[in-house]
Amino acid sequence: MKSICLFSDGSCLGNPGIGGWAYILDYKGKEKKQSGAQENTTNNQMELLAVINGLKALKEPCEVTIYTDSSYVANAINLWLTNWIKKDFKNVKNIPLWKEYIVTSKKHKIKAIWIKGHAGHPQNEECDKMARNEAINLQKVLTR
Repeated sequence: MKSICLFSDGSCLGNPGIGGWAYILDYKGKEKKQSGAQENTTNNQMELLAVINGLKALKEPCEVTIYTDSSYVANAINLWLTNWIKKDFKNVKNIPLWKEYIVTSKKHKIKAIWIKGHAGHPQNEECDKMARNEAINLQKVLTR
């Protein structure tokens, strides 16, 4: 099973507002990057969508280490998700995205590591810039 690093970030212009997401997949120094944007979303939704889209880009089962500056995403993956499932997601936000994460992550072995945002981590900084640019570009399109 390949070991992959997935760096992810989300950004939102307002919360809720126009948002962007981005990921970088790293396998032995080779990188794949993607980003996108949505209207009327939240920062947490964009953080989670970055992870989901990164996992969807993997073509085979992998050991995935997710690096995120979202404690919400890291804690949910590592600590909370099992109980959320047992309690049928009672009082949980972003249920459709979490259910999509469960389906998308099923074939992988995943652990999430929280990293401090805006602290000079190269891939996190790049994801942050990509996600923010996506949100800004969508905002420009919508305000024309």
